Amino acid sequence: MSTTVISNMLEETRQQPETLRRTLERGLRDIRSLELRLKKDPPRLVVIAARGTSDNAAQFGRYLIEITTGIPVSLAAPSIATLYKRGGDRRGVLVIGISQSGESTDTNAVLADGRERGATTLGITNEPASTMAKTAEYTLLVRAGKEKSVAATKTYTGQLMALYLLAAALGGGVRAEQLRQIPDRVDAVLRREAAIAETTERYRFMNGTVIVGRGLNYANALEFGLKLMETCYVLAERFSGADLLHGPIAMVERGFPVFVFAPGGPTWPSISAVLRQLNELKADMLVITGRGNKHARGLGRTIELPPLPAAPGIPDLYTPIPYIIPAQLFAAHLARIKGFDPDRPRTLSKITRTM
Repeated sequence: MSTTVISNMLEETRQQPETLRRTLERGLRDIRSLELRLKKDPPRLVVIAARGTSDNAAQFGRYLIEITTGIPVSLAAPSIATLYKRGGDRRGVLVIGISQSGESTDTNAVLADGRERGATTLGITNEPASTMAKTAEYTLLVRAGKEKSVAATKTYTGQLMALYLLAAALGGGVRAEQLRQIPDRVDAVLRREAAIAETTERYRFMNGTVIVGRGLNYANALEFGLKLMETCYVLAERFSGADLLHGPIAMVERGFPVFVFAPGGPTWPSISAVLRQLNELKADMLVITGRGNKHARGLGRTIELPPLPAAPGIPDLYTPIPYIIPAQLFAAHLARIKGFDPDRPRTLSKITRTM
């Protein structure tokens, strides 16, 4: 009798409700000293440095902070500091580094450079004894425990939770009571794993795809694509809905697989326009959307998520963490179906150091 080996990636995907609860509850205490500092000296600009999955979390942070606080956010180009040795006055700037291991060389270099130039610095990492934790003035820990799989899952959603806490500390109107509902919503999505795994079967021979998201869920399109590339060796092009229509949609033909993050809220009108055009092209679409979004039905296969906490004026504010879970499950099961080990992608290691 044969048994199915469960990958670390899949196990760690299933661990996310508890990871999120720990990160949130401990983070609500850990963020207080930084919150006092930010109230006393509000930043005029936020700069975020990260690589890989953490860079996708940084994209989410960019949207989240600008939408909820109005503070401009820039994603750092680390080579400006590490290769070109250039920089300027960082007083009044909040510089954030995000790294699972806390050992990303160029991310830490941006933090160190920012601190030397007068910035307030924050490290978001899963490792309390890391170089990042020692370099940054403040640290916000993702409490995911040991992540064994090279393909990050629970640290990605933990980083998103940490960024919600930061937005709250910046006065962004993010509410703890809404954040506390997210782990339960993630658990509800995880209970649909068998159905998601069954959906994955039809993509056994997929070699290329397009993934679409917009606004707060654009980061999820980037992250889903990264997971497919690094664990399933599928070439995944990732676009916002607007960018797709500006030219790349020309690659889509009948039967071409396209994955779309489509929550309700401000992004739905533009995403629905993309779905209609993709439907006209006879693309093979899988749409991740909210339960009861009847407008998404008929435009492709759907994975419908349970209701999520609402935020006045920003209906999709709390969707990104639950919405990435089906994508993580999909990638883990597709790797298994293709006969690949998602825990040990070829040529990759858990810690990548670049300058």
